[in-house]
Amino acid sequence: MRTKRLFLVSFVAILVPLVASCGAASGGEAAGSGDIVVFAASSLTDAFTDLAAAFNVVNPDAKVTFNFSGSSELVTQISQGAPADVFVSADDTNMKKLAAAGEVAGDPVAIAKNTFQIIVENGNPQGITGLADLAKPGLVVVLCAETVPCGQGAAKILKNSNVTMTPKSLEDRVKGVVAKVTAGEADAGIVFATDVQAAGDKAVGVEIPTDVNVVTNYPMAVTKEAPNAALAQVFIDFVSASQGQAILAKYGFLAP
Repeated sequence: MRTKRLFLVSFVAILVPLVASCGAASGGEAAGSGDIVVFAASSLTDAFTDLAAAFNVVNPDAKVTFNFSGSSELVTQISQGAPADVFVSADDTNMKKLAAAGEVAGDPVAIAKNTFQIIVENGNPQGITGLADLAKPGLVVVLCAETVPCGQGAAKILKNSNVTMTPKSLEDRVKGVVAKVTAGEADAGIVFATDVQAAGDKAVGVEIPTDVNVVTNYPMAVTKEAPNAALAQVFIDFVSASQGQAILAKYGFLAP
């Protein structure tokens, strides 16, 4: 009887950790841990800050740090050796440029799309109703430089609408355009629709007709030299899944 009892105790001692192990495996993806640095287009600032908070609830042992800037600037930084685990571009062009340099691991994942609006100060003091108004004498307009996605989009929109104008300045990121308009240093600019929404009550957007507007894609990828490639992939999966997509939609991004 004692022998049987000892056998049963030993069997249970072996079985319990096995069951616990199986339960962890079948309970869904294991939580990620460690640190990652995400290089992301500046138009993603608010949405990704919110995403990181939601990600940390699911992955309490993970820490996400961001570097927000113009997509082309981020490509330059990564190509020059800046430590990044994830790159998110506001267009396909810059992602392809980084991939061509051998700095991307695997295939990029499309996480969102975006489109453009004319941004003006709250109340629209200049009464801007459309793209043609941007060419009016005396109107101060700022745009993004064509080296970044918001500038490329703006240039294409103006070309599509046959509007010729000279901007007061060319900013290296979309947030620079928003800042000048909301501070009263410029009357208008062309930015991503999500940046107008992010400006809150400091700005309003003037719609751009669909037939001349531009839709841009947001690809996301693990970098080739990612210090924590495993957690980087977990973060990308989170952004691509339902909770991440819901947060992006809340900030005005379109489904990929």
